[in-house]
Amino acid sequence: MTIRKKLLLLPIFVLAVTLTTLPAMADLPNFTELAKKAGPAVVNISTQKKVAAPQQNQPGMQEFFKDNPSTPFDDFFKQFERYFGGGRPRAETERSLGSGFILSSDGFIATNNHVVEGADEIKVNILDEKGDYESYDAKIIGTDPLTDLALLKIKAKRELPTLELAEFSEVEVGQWVLAIGNPFGLDHTVTSGIVSALGRNISNNPYDNFLQTDASINPGNSGGPLLNLKGEVIAINTAIIARGQGIGFAIPSSTIKDIITRLKTDKKIRRGWLGVSITNVDPNMAKALGLKEAEGAFIAQVVPGEPAAAAGLLEGDIILKVNGEAVADAAELIRAVSALEPGSTAKFTVYRKDKNITVKVKLGERGAKDQKKPSQKGPRGKDSDIKGLGLTLGPLDVKSAQALGLKEIKGLLITNIVEGSVAARAELRAGDVILEANLTPVNSVKEFKNILKTQGEKRGAVLLKIVRQQQVMFRTMTLDK
Repeated sequence: MTIRKKLLLLPIFVLAVTLTTLPAMADLPNFTELAKKAGPAVVNISTQKKVAAPQQNQPGMQEFFKDNPSTPFDDFFKQFERYFGGGRPRAETERSLGSGFILSSDGFIATNNHVVEGADEIKVNILDEKGDYESYDAKIIGTDPLTDLALLKIKAKRELPTLELAEFSEVEVGQWVLAIGNPFGLDHTVTSGIVSALGRNISNNPYDNFLQTDASINPGNSGGPLLNLKGEVIAINTAIIARGQGIGFAIPSSTIKDIITRLKTDKKIRRGWLGVSITNVDPNMAKALGLKEAEGAFIAQVVPGEPAAAAGLLEGDIILKVNGEAVADAAELIRAVSALEPGSTAKFTVYRKDKNITVKVKLGERGAKDQKKPSQKGPRGKDSDIKGLGLTLGPLDVKSAQALGLKEIKGLLITNIVEGSVAARAELRAGDVILEANLTPVNSVKEFKNILKTQGEKRGAVLLKIVRQQQVMFRTMTLDK
């Protein structure tokens, strides 16, 4: 084929490519109407609070004469300090900006706790029908620092536009979203993107359960809504990763609905309390304890005198369900219990020694003044090498217990770990004290070996309760060859 014929065919090829891409472009959403409809219900929030300015002591003539208070300059410096502060702390006004959205036409507004925390004055600015701002003084109805939510109230002059909360169970990764807020003071900025992920934990807080989005979120967007294409709020924009781009986090509408409803009624959040120290169940732990799936929350410690202890929950129990609802891990258990009313009775499905049982617990209140915290309790011959594990065990005598800061003489002392061995891979260390193997106390090497033979070899793993530097913890050794 000649070059001329090829050139004649080129426009046809380009046209074909263009036509095939048109349907995909037509599928992109148009956010124009959504922004117009939702915009008036999004508010700008400005706050002020008094803070003490740092003391500024600058060397100079005053510094030169400070050791001689009788100098003729002394009265001068006293007058200078009187009128200009003389380096003493002074009050300054700190201002900040954020966003929020109107929940009800009578003036209830949702935002982030960190937007209004510690504020002496809160102003809410709302667009009226002419596009001008109306400014209102806002009152804090209630806040919840653990979920970073706050409920405000203004006395509106008119019936206000509102936004509805979406059903969060319908939110899916990949769906389109629109963020509206006040980034860097640029009011009513609109950005779009998709839902990038669900269930993100970004600060190791058990209440973290963020939606992740690539819609542009910047300082000042905090408290503003993240909307679906129906104009419903699926989340409140809350946090960003400064070193990242296109990574923002928002609080789900399910959490907003729960917390805001409770703040509106009680003005504070009361959470259920169990009184246990818990950890996640990993596959090796599940294998060691004969559990089919790595699920639930493992009770590492029960606090004496607290609800769990009074109800008969034990160290080594694995909580699988709360009131019939499955819990996947420790964080989910905390959220489930916290959502329950203090003083109410909850039913826990518990895995204990190869079978499921039901335990009813009357819950306490998280954060109560008389609440007890988990205490780190100390544990209760000749050394023996455990073949195949790279582990050397010895008896725990009085001298060793005192050296390790232990109050009780019980358990087995690890005196040596072989590098690269099964014990080393389980993160065991020389100086650890083994208290239990598969939830059974061990005070002799014979007892330890018996559990390895009867349970560990059969299941391919053994769960060890140990004490390290007066801290109780659990480690799992896998025995598969």
